[in-house]
Amino acid sequence: MENKQENPKILKNKYIPSAEFYSQIVDSLQDYSIFTLDTDFIINSWSSGSVKIFGYETDEVIGKSFDLIFTDEDLKNSIPKKEIETALKDGRATDNRWHIAKDKSLFYAYGLVFPLTGLDGEMLGYVKILRDLTERKQSEDAIKKYVKELEELNTHKESVLAILSHDLRSPLSAIIGTAKYLKENFHKMKPDAVQEMLDLLYKSSVDELDMLDYLVEWARIKYASDAFSPTKIKLTEFIDKVFESLNEAALINTINLHHEIEENASVFADRKMLISIIQNIVSNAIKHTGKGGTISVSAKKQEDKIVVQVKDTGVGMSKQIIDKLFTPQMKTLSETKKKNKGAGIGLLLVKGFLEKNGGEIWVESVEGKGSSFYFTLPIDEPLYKIGSSDEIMFDESE
Repeated sequence: MENKQENPKILKNKYIPSAEFYSQIVDSLQDYSIFTLDTDFIINSWSSGSVKIFGYETDEVIGKSFDLIFTDEDLKNSIPKKEIETALKDGRATDNRWHIAKDKSLFYAYGLVFPLTGLDGEMLGYVKILRDLTERKQSEDAIKKYVKELEELNTHKESVLAILSHDLRSPLSAIIGTAKYLKENFHKMKPDAVQEMLDLLYKSSVDELDMLDYLVEWARIKYASDAFSPTKIKLTEFIDKVFESLNEAALINTINLHHEIEENASVFADRKMLISIIQNIVSNAIKHTGKGGTISVSAKKQEDKIVVQVKDTGVGMSKQIIDKLFTPQMKTLSETKKKNKGAGIGLLLVKGFLEKNGGEIWVESVEGKGSSFYFTLPIDEPLYKIGSSDEIMFDESE
């Protein structure tokens, strides 16, 4: 019988790749985490890309729950369960979200999960694919925030001009008017009346200077970027400095100042701005806390930042006051200063300083029971100078 030699091209077309061949392809994709789950959502395979991105070795995750890679917030919101439900319903589920690595650091990833079925259509489990997009998200966040800051620049300039024309010019006109009256009527006025008007002139002049100082500082936040010099700072050192400077004011009303911050707690911030932030908040708490009250400062680590709480047993605030606390209207700064003993302007500065340092501030308060001011600062120097929590969705094809 004639032995016919098969065409090499035909033999090539008959080649069926092995499971090992596909496994090698998966492991070669170092920029992607690819792993599988069984029907109980337990990890049963783990690519080398997964090791690189998450930091877990294969033997550390095999047999562990799918929940391992999700943040506490996502677990609380049942995100893993929702992903699986969407994958079963639509054939796949996609998302962009923060995931947690072995060292507890966070990274932003595009994710895809889809059901894994056998040759006969039986349900075998799920496949999860992730791509780390942290740097891209941070870059786009930085650009987005920078554009926003440029758009706000003119608004801030207009605000400064409006404050100059209203909150500084009006009191100065009153001072000039009082001085003119004294000049023209001094010789026929009684000593007590002269003394009263001089006291008024002095107080008004001091208030005007305070207002101008606040305004200069506020403007410096927005325009004097060259003065901004953040470094690694031990938090307790600055708390102790503020307590020392305000101790006399606290003792007058027998107010107890104390902190519960660990010695090694540190933040990455501008030194001058940090001292101003703490000083303003604690000073404000002293002004609104009655005799025998307590002001305590504590801090806790939350991911890559420190959350500081300044809690007092003072008069507290209504929701209406809280809603306007960090955004005093330019036409009412003088009124705010009188009613809240400067708190409105001081907190405006605090908010600006914190935003400059990559932090934020908020308050919780109950009338008659006291207030808690919270602010955040980064622990280490951010990879990017500015950031945003706005969600950015990435195209799946990239």
